[in-house]
Amino acid sequence: MKRRGLLLAYYDAMAEALGPSRWWPGDTPFEIALGAILTQNTAWSNVEKAIANIRAAGLLGARALRDLPVAELEELIRPAGFFRIKAARLRNFLDFLEDACDLNLERLRDADTLALRGSLLRVSGIGPETADSILLYALGHPTFVVDAYTRRILHRHMIVPEDVGYDELRDVFMDALLPDTALFNEFHALIVRTGKTWCAKKEGKCRTCPLSRFLEPQAP
Repeated sequence: MKRRGLLLAYYDAMAEALGPSRWWPGDTPFEIALGAILTQNTAWSNVEKAIANIRAAGLLGARALRDLPVAELEELIRPAGFFRIKAARLRNFLDFLEDACDLNLERLRDADTLALRGSLLRVSGIGPETADSILLYALGHPTFVVDAYTRRILHRHMIVPEDVGYDELRDVFMDALLPDTALFNEFHALIVRTGKTWCAKKEGKCRTCPLSRFLEPQAP
């Protein structure tokens, strides 16, 4: 089976088993981007607490957070962990937004994807996964997000080596699939949901996984 057909077959199997994902949670593009930065190295439940603090303080906007003293920002996002590091990263991102779009993230929706991705990657504290999450989920750009679950699943299915780099792994999808924001959004969400349920780091639950039919040989 050619790569494109195989990936779409994986997508169909996961979608049939799990149903719609409706990712990424957030009421505005800025809230989604904020979550993409805060979720680094922490559980989403902790991010929700941090965002709830910001919302309760009436500061859930780029300009409001940009004007907030850093010590107050740190306290609001404390539940997300590494709060001093993440506050600095958020300030770097806000500085970028101030220069790029006068703190109006929506203005970047029509920017060139490759150029904007490069600009985001130059912001200290924003790596490839965070940049792609902001591009895809907040701004609707057709870029594929990959993560540890993507690497683990594709490695166990002998599609990529275990030590595959981020960009090489991302290219597995970008090179095989047509640029489709809705597809990329749902595909990544399904991979994460499948990974969390069946593909644990130490040992996968391969027998009941919706992707078990693609394993060769079949899981015992």
